[in-house]
Amino acid sequence: MTFFPVIMCGGSGTRLWPLSRSSRPKQFIPLVGSLSPFRGTLDRVRGLEPVATPLIVAGQSHGDWLAREAQAAGAEIEVLLEPQARDSAPAVAVAAALIASRDPSGVVVILAADHHVPDAEAFRASLRLAAKAAAEGWIVTMGIDPIAPATAYGYIRPGEILAGLEPVRRNLAFVEKPDAATAETYVRQGYLWNSGNFIARADVLLAELERFEPAILESVKAALAEAESTPTGLRLGPSFTTATKKSFDYAVMEKTDRAAVLPASFAWSDLGAWDAIWSAAEKDEAGNVLPKGAIAHGATDCLVNVAGGLQVALVGVKGLAVVADDASLLVCDMAHSQGVKAAAEAAAKAATAVEPAKPDLSVWSERYDRWFRTAALPAWWALGGDHGRGGFFELVGQDGVGVAADKRSRVQTRQTFTYARAVKLGLSGPWLQAAQHGWRFFETFYRRPDGLYRSAVAADGSPVDDEAYLYDQAFALMALAALHEVDPQDGARLAAGRALLQAIQGRFAHSGGGYQEAGNRRFQSNAQMHLLEAALAWIEADGAKVWTDLANALVTLALDRLIDPDRRAVREFFSDDWSPAEGAAGRIVEPGHQFEWAWLLDRWAHMSGSEPAASAALALFKAGLEGWDASRAVAVDELDERLSVKRATARLWPQTEMLKAAILLGRDREGDPIDFAAWAEASAASLWRYLETPVVGLWRDEMSADGSFKDAPAPASSLYHLFGAVQGLIRVRAD
Repeated sequence: MTFFPVIMCGGSGTRLWPLSRSSRPKQFIPLVGSLSPFRGTLDRVRGLEPVATPLIVAGQSHGDWLAREAQAAGAEIEVLLEPQARDSAPAVAVAAALIASRDPSGVVVILAADHHVPDAEAFRASLRLAAKAAAEGWIVTMGIDPIAPATAYGYIRPGEILAGLEPVRRNLAFVEKPDAATAETYVRQGYLWNSGNFIARADVLLAELERFEPAILESVKAALAEAESTPTGLRLGPSFTTATKKSFDYAVMEKTDRAAVLPASFAWSDLGAWDAIWSAAEKDEAGNVLPKGAIAHGATDCLVNVAGGLQVALVGVKGLAVVADDASLLVCDMAHSQGVKAAAEAAAKAATAVEPAKPDLSVWSERYDRWFRTAALPAWWALGGDHGRGGFFELVGQDGVGVAADKRSRVQTRQTFTYARAVKLGLSGPWLQAAQHGWRFFETFYRRPDGLYRSAVAADGSPVDDEAYLYDQAFALMALAALHEVDPQDGARLAAGRALLQAIQGRFAHSGGGYQEAGNRRFQSNAQMHLLEAALAWIEADGAKVWTDLANALVTLALDRLIDPDRRAVREFFSDDWSPAEGAAGRIVEPGHQFEWAWLLDRWAHMSGSEPAASAALALFKAGLEGWDASRAVAVDELDERLSVKRATARLWPQTEMLKAAILLGRDREGDPIDFAAWAEASAASLWRYLETPVVGLWRDEMSADGSFKDAPAPASSLYHLFGAVQGLIRVRAD
């Protein structure tokens, strides 16, 4: 009989505001002792034998927290990430379905991630007793002997002892949180607190869910079939969001005739409010729970939990909780701890109702222009240029040191393009030298005998990946166009650009329209998009018909085949007839690419007068807005085909593409329902957070789902994206 721990990691713990928030809920905060409740839960299940790897069911925004906590605990975990919180019944159902597929008779131990149980061995002993009843087909919940009448908990009415399974009893009723008088009655009558922990065989859970909530079970099974692996866990498919939002108590336990209760023999707290934290914590002789350095004169039965080393002194008070993070302070009579949730909700409303004055686009234009001229361009030449071996580094660490690594083609050409365009804009600095430095290295070490360019070389220029990708050729075309604009009298760049186009058409042109990429994903919108960007760059630099024809063909492909006619969005991967690819790859929609395509199509509309292109640009911008996460004020990385969030991380580049598209599309669309100026200001503010780094001129590349930035070097490839946004902002002032 194997134990399968399932740790439920949802909820935001708003009664423990301001420390507990949706971005960092209480299960990850050390509230009593040095370990978080989640770490404590992992430790408690380790002593069970035999025991499977703990299965964690959590929101997708908590994946990074779980990975960090598990690593700190030295524990192996398996994670199911919910695309949307649907309460405990769907969470239990999806865990039971997965475990039943592996071991139908396995004993599922459903535990909350945010409880405090100081005696781990007593807890495990109770689980072993409950497992005996579970093996007989009962669904056992842990009942806690009340220490006082409490209105914060649900209650259980225990019945007779189950024959041969003492001390497990039949569960006669679940009762919701009572008023104070009713709670006193329940305590006198021997009712137990409902701990919310359940023990049952996997097949029994599935049978009861099939009996009472078949629609929930159907949704979660579909979500498992649609699930996709991510670095932080298995992300459940979109069908999970169709499951009825319902607690497991309501869905099953109040209806089943298999409900049982084990009166627990261990101390327990759900850490549900600050009075519960005080009760569970170690106290001094005056009954106070104080951090090191706090001062108490004549104060009793108080709790202090503050961040950042804030000095706190309590004088002549009793029963207070004083809690603070970096931005908020709570002072609460612990007898009224249940009221903190209402205060947290009011604080959230107040924060959104009274907003500080926001910079308008002209202010952002000046700020970004100054940052780009005085910080970014100098930093990426001084620190990002490989002045010993040539070309540009792929990455620069947040300490300002270039990272030795293989050099991709696209980085060399993007840096060349950016520095050449800086020359065209008249920005002062050695930027022509930087552009020529990048192109000289690229032309020397990347050119193949067939006139195309290889994908990557080592730091010293020796080939690493000799494959020629369409994506990389597109950026080589863009670099040549920018260099030609700097010195149009030198016809070498013009000739090289046209020769490269001929080589591209000879190697990559597809008989069904558009161009096919090298490698496994041959039909993708991204490569077409950047080839269109190169065509537009050459139209501005040269204006020859060959470039106009190329742009027109690619725009026609986008309008006719790449843009989904129902969702009005561009997908990422296709079959050879330009229908969406089979499987998960064909369902991917990236908000950043919706904005990037919108920007390109609107540029083409201005060049050609194409109304269909202008209309499509507007539709794609709207589709991209489906990926805007208002809670973090960022555009996320990935949606599914229904434009629901699929990957909640937020890299830097989608923010740049949203900003430049909002500026361009808002230029001549006065009166449109979309407030482009507001979206441009929002994305400018969002993007600026990525640029606040120890070395000015670098950036953070990726925001996690919890709002924190990943600690990683800055990628050189983002300078090109940032230049596009800055160029758009500069034109705001020019207009």
